[in-house]
Amino acid sequence: MELKPNGNHNNNNAAEKSEDTEKAKAERTNWGNGLEFLMSCISVSVGLGNVWRFPFTAYENGGGAFLIPYIIVLFLIGKPMYYLEMIMGQFTSQGTVKIWSICPGFVGVGYGQAFGTICIISYYSSLLALTLYYLFVSFQSELPWSFCREDWQNCVDSRPAEYTENLITGLASNASTLASNLTTPFSNRGVSLLADNETVKLQSSSEIYFLDVVIKEKLDISDGIGSPDWKLTLALLASWVVIFLVIMRGVKSSGKAAYFLALFPYVVLFVLLIRAVTLEGARDGIIFFLQPQWGELLNPTVWKNAVVQCFFSLAVGSGPIIMFASYNRFDHGIYRDAMIVTTLDTLTSLLGGITIFAILGNLAHNLNIENIQDVVRSGTGLAFISYPDAISKFQAVPQLFSVLFFFMLFVLGIGSIVALQSTIVTIICDQFKGLKYWKVALGTSMCGFLMGLVYVTPGGQWILTLVDFYGGTYVVFILAIFELAGIVWIYGLQNFCDDIEFMCNRRVSLYWRMCWSFFTPVMMIIIFIYSMVTIEPIKYSELYFPEAGNVAGWLLFGIGAAQFPLWGLWYVSRHREGSFCSSIMASLKPSEKWGPANAEVKREWQIFKSQKAAQRAVQKESSKLGFFWRKITNFCGSNI
Repeated sequence: MELKPNGNHNNNNAAEKSEDTEKAKAERTNWGNGLEFLMSCISVSVGLGNVWRFPFTAYENGGGAFLIPYIIVLFLIGKPMYYLEMIMGQFTSQGTVKIWSICPGFVGVGYGQAFGTICIISYYSSLLALTLYYLFVSFQSELPWSFCREDWQNCVDSRPAEYTENLITGLASNASTLASNLTTPFSNRGVSLLADNETVKLQSSSEIYFLDVVIKEKLDISDGIGSPDWKLTLALLASWVVIFLVIMRGVKSSGKAAYFLALFPYVVLFVLLIRAVTLEGARDGIIFFLQPQWGELLNPTVWKNAVVQCFFSLAVGSGPIIMFASYNRFDHGIYRDAMIVTTLDTLTSLLGGITIFAILGNLAHNLNIENIQDVVRSGTGLAFISYPDAISKFQAVPQLFSVLFFFMLFVLGIGSIVALQSTIVTIICDQFKGLKYWKVALGTSMCGFLMGLVYVTPGGQWILTLVDFYGGTYVVFILAIFELAGIVWIYGLQNFCDDIEFMCNRRVSLYWRMCWSFFTPVMMIIIFIYSMVTIEPIKYSELYFPEAGNVAGWLLFGIGAAQFPLWGLWYVSRHREGSFCSSIMASLKPSEKWGPANAEVKREWQIFKSQKAAQRAVQKESSKLGFFWRKITNFCGSNI
């Protein structure tokens, strides 16, 4: 379905408003250079999604069983969506909401994505607080998670010297005594050691430290989630101060910081990778991660998780890519950047995955566990257990490597949140032109800090799981489907490809056309429907959420998803054109505001589109004449 711009959207003072809008667009700040844009995209797409979320998602889905679907999804959904969002931002020089002048009735997609982005920001900042906490305690003479404390039941030191066969043998010989001392909080975590028909739960000191000392995990939230931990609260506050300082001047400040945010993490990751692969048992973990399990290709749940991870990793469906691209020059070489970032994203995910699973292989070896998936409990805390455990095994100055690692993780988190937060600030500033950017940045940062407090409570990981599942995952997923449908199916694939050809001076290949028009939307729709039909109550630490938690989760999803129809109806009610049905159809046509921001470029684009339409009309007529001519010659030939 291809629609031409609709000229009936504006009121009597439309011309005056249009001039003001053009002026505002023309004054939009641009990146200092193209490299700043590339580094910014790398800092958000190659961030926490790769080092924190990818390993635990792969761990929960069977390692190699997840890797093949993830790579397939990356090529059929991730890359097409990433390139599409880059194009939309650069072509219009507008943020997530304003780009919907392409199809005004779909403006709710932009607002819904903003809601999903806020959900993600709220808990991402708590991860920054955790990294800062670990960063600060890494300056101690001995890493506090590397050794067991007297009151820690069934603990195994993470220090190399304590990982000995004698320790395991000693624990096994006294299995009955240890088993009798097991307490309820440890029944849902750790690993098992079988001896004399008794099961002993063993945990590394790094796992106990994270669960009992850092987050003070609460396994029952029926009586509430508790109060914010004061140390994590201070770390959360410090994180938001840094975020504000980076974004306060828009791309002028974040662009300069992007060089460090994008490049520094790779240095530390490579150092940690080298150490991880040299650990005893690392080979088994890496094989578990890389070895394909072809039978899992028929498991729809793995495909759903692959799509969700792809969205998080590339930051598509939530606005940052559109926002970053909107600050580009109109003629920037965006195709090259899209290919560079998506390729780096994949390589970094593999790098993070190999590192984590090498560490898990070492843990399995030291704890005498055959199944890698039984080593530690999966979930958001995996990176705060496995990575610290590996760092504890460094023979020389582990404190130095710990400081470097958690500083790297903090940098990755800053890169991700800066992009997400800038998306919200850009939406507000685009909507209210008179507001100062730094004031909006300050206000949203304060709100982000207040929302983050709920996640630094003893029950905060429960809330993180809930918001991530209902607010971050499903809201972003369903709105991404509508985003693609509005651009490719409503505005029209050919119209969109013409716009790309005009902006990039290159024709769109068959790969992109097939993905945008068929493979990407169909796969996303099928996976979403399946996931909704088979959805089960979510769990944390193998414990089900209370009923009130599930109700709150569905309410969260409903608020995000409802933005699409509610804002669509709002637009229709404000722009009535005859009957209600006629108004709906009119809302699906691009408004006069759609197109390049620069007035001169927009005129050239309109001429280009007219020429393309004329060429197709001639080609269509020629094809008809050719068809009839062949019919005539065939008929005459058969009668001679």
